[in-house]
Amino acid sequence: MKTSRTLAALTILACCLGTGVHTAWAQGSGHDHSAHHAAEAQHLKLNNGKKWEADANLRLGMERIRDALAAGGKMSARQYRALAQNVNDQISFMAQNCRLDEQTDAMLHFVLADLVAGADAISASGNEHSMHHGAEKISNALKDYETYFNHPGWHGTVASHSRVGEVSPAMNLFSSERRE
Repeated sequence: MKTSRTLAALTILACCLGTGVHTAWAQGSGHDHSAHHAAEAQHLKLNNGKKWEADANLRLGMERIRDALAAGGKMSARQYRALAQNVNDQISFMAQNCRLDEQTDAMLHFVLADLVAGADAISASGNEHSMHHGAEKISNALKDYETYFNHPGWHGTVASHSRVGEVSPAMNLFSSERRE
């Protein structure tokens, strides 16, 4: 299971970097990303000055990631790892339930790549400082999402990770309900 998530995460990143590995991602998720590959921009940008439209499943997945990152208490290594797992689970959920048009999807890949980088930084580390750095990457990806995607009711990250190890003790990390 972890191997398939790692493959999916690496393939998302490869798509964002334009390396052509998108075929494996499309086959693994049942979502054809090859059609938009040529249209991918080299950086995250607005849609002719407007935010990209987010579908219900994207909004749900991003809300879950945001809520898992909400501030309030000191995070243990276990909680950091749970955050990384939540991010990976939500990326899988969003990919499996993607209903975005090709251009919006291409822009989303930049945000997803940053989320994956944050989750990987947490998972690969054994020290609190590096795990905190991974959580900051996730927080920055959520800020980019807020800047570039239209998500009615989005209130951004509740608080920044300005001090090592702070997060909400009431994290809802394991839900995978789907919206139609």
